[in-house]
Amino acid sequence: MSKINQLFKEKPNRLCSVYFTSGYPNLNDTATVIKGLEAAGVDFLEVGLPYSDPMADGPTIQESSSIALKNGINLDLIFNQLDEIKDEINIPLVAMGYFNQVVRYGAERFCKKCQSVGIETLVLPDMPMIEYENTYKAMFAEYGLSNVFLITPQTSEERIKKIDEMTDAFIYVVASSSITGAKGTISDKQIAYFNRIKSYNLKSTLIAGFGISSKDTFDTVCNHVNGAIIGSAFVKYVGTNGVDHIDAFVKDIIG
Repeated sequence: MSKINQLFKEKPNRLCSVYFTSGYPNLNDTATVIKGLEAAGVDFLEVGLPYSDPMADGPTIQESSSIALKNGINLDLIFNQLDEIKDEINIPLVAMGYFNQVVRYGAERFCKKCQSVGIETLVLPDMPMIEYENTYKAMFAEYGLSNVFLITPQTSEERIKKIDEMTDAFIYVVASSSITGAKGTISDKQIAYFNRIKSYNLKSTLIAGFGISSKDTFDTVCNHVNGAIIGSAFVKYVGTNGVDHIDAFVKDIIG
């Protein structure tokens, strides 16, 4: 059983994940961020793979990716940074990037690297489902990798149920039809969307992202799905405050 599925078995609700941009705010902050978030009680992490054309990311994460790339971050360096600490951490790691990055790097090479540094789960928002089914599902399985699909308020019930059948990690519930970015509140419309998803009685763990930025939004979302991912709010925090006291940020979110 993968680390993340063991986590879901032991803690089915109020799961807290944090997204961070590798190489930001400084090139070699990755280890400090991961260790700090694990020590602060975060359940699993999204390791952001900076990319020059991040179609799903809002201005905060786009800016952090741009700075990280200027700092000199790249996939090989990220893998090296993760390799250096893999024996010092136990928190499940999810790589969040883009399908084009994987293709350009070499898909099998990418999968081998993920396996070697302890990444077991991938989120690639721009990967077409048919490509996954026809080409990459078997490859990912060979290297012990689970793929995460995103759903939005516009995703049909039929597609959601198909995604549920193919999911062996979690479904990423995009909380709004927009790019990433911190929002102030969770609307009644979003709550109705979460409840609609729940009514399908899916087998998969449901983790919401996009717009979760405070204890109030985290608590509200966790009343309707299994957990939430905080991204832009954390990236903004470390951009302003650095990476030495990130436990304070986590405490403000999860108490």
